[in-house]
Amino acid sequence: MIGDILQPTHLLLILLVALVVLGPKRLPEVGRAVGRSIHDFKGAINGERHDEPEPVMGTQPGRPAREPANHVV
Repeated sequence: MIGDILQPTHLLLILLVALVVLGPKRLPEVGRAVGRSIHDFKGAINGERHDEPEPVMGTQPGRPAREPANHVV
């Protein structure tokens, strides 16, 4: 049963349905999200850690956030 789903004609039909439902602009985003999810899932199973620090709002990657100036009143 599952082996029949992986035939090339069935995969093309699934891709065509996804293209019609999601549209050409959103399909690459969904593909990237699925790929990242699979990559993260495999990493979690293997015990790998890829923790990336989340950027602080208003900063650019590679540049440290500016410290607020301490003003004496």
